Amino acid sequence: MFSLKGKNAIVTGGGSGIGLSICKIFAKQGAHVDILDIDTESAEKTASEIEEGGGSAKPHTCDVTQQTEVKEIFERISIDKPIDCLINNAGIAHVGNVLDTSEEDFDKVMSVNVKGVYNCLQAGVKHMRPNGGSIVNIASTVSVMAIDDRFAYSTSKGAVLSMTYATARDFLKDKIRCNAILPARIHTPFVEGFIQKNYPENFDEMFEQLSLAQPIGRMGKPEEVAAIAVFLCSDEASFITGCPYPVDGGTLHIR
Repeated sequence: MFSLKGKNAIVTGGGSGIGLSICKIFAKQGAHVDILDIDTESAEKTASEIEEGGGSAKPHTCDVTQQTEVKEIFERISIDKPIDCLINNAGIAHVGNVLDTSEEDFDKVMSVNVKGVYNCLQAGVKHMRPNGGSIVNIASTVSVMAIDDRFAYSTSKGAVLSMTYATARDFLKDKIRCNAILPARIHTPFVEGFIQKNYPENFDEMFEQLSLAQPIGRMGKPEEVAAIAVFLCSDEASFITGCPYPVDGGTLHIR
C-alpha cells in the first residue's frame, strides 16, 4: 500500500527541512522526484543522496516567486514525463505582529508563500489536466488558529489553505485532487536557527518550552509530515480532495 512507483513528483523547497524528507520518502516509495529549490547546492545534495540510495531524482534551481522561471521548469520537466504529484512546500517564516511587520517583510512573505504557491499551482494544474494528479500544499496550523507574533506568516498560510479549497473545487472534473497539510511546530533547521538567534543563552530551555507547546509533548518530525504527503499522493487517497490534514500533536483540537 501507498506505493508511488511509476509516479513523477515535483517538490518545491526540497533541499531542506520538511521538503527534504518529502523528497527522500517519495523516492523510497518509488517515485521519481524533481527537486526545486532556490539553493542549488541543497537541491543537488538531496538528489545525490537519493540517487546513492537507489532512488531517482533530479535537482532544479528555481525561485518560485518568478512565474516565467517556474513555467519554464515545469515545461521542461513535462517534456519527458507527466507530472503526477506536486508538493508546494517552499516557504519562509516571519516573526512579528501587525505593528512591527514592515511593508518589505510583509511583501516578501506574500511573494514566497502565496505567489510562489500560485505560480506552481498554475503551472502544475496546466500539465496535470490531461491525466489528473495529486497536489499537496504545505499550509500550517496557524492558517486556522492564532499564535503570538505570526501576523504575516499566518496570513500567508490562510491564503494557501484557501487556494487548496479553490483548486480542489475547480478541477474536480479533471481528476486533479488538491489537499493541504497543516503542520504544527516541526523540528527543522529553521527552528534550531530561530532559537539560537533569539535565545542563545537558554537554548535548551526554550527548545523544551516550544516542544511542550504541543499537547503531545514534543515537536513533530519532518518524516511525519512526509508520511501524510505520501498517503495523499497514493492511489489509496483517490477519494480525498479539498481536505486540510493537521500534523500537530493535538494542537488544534485537544489543546
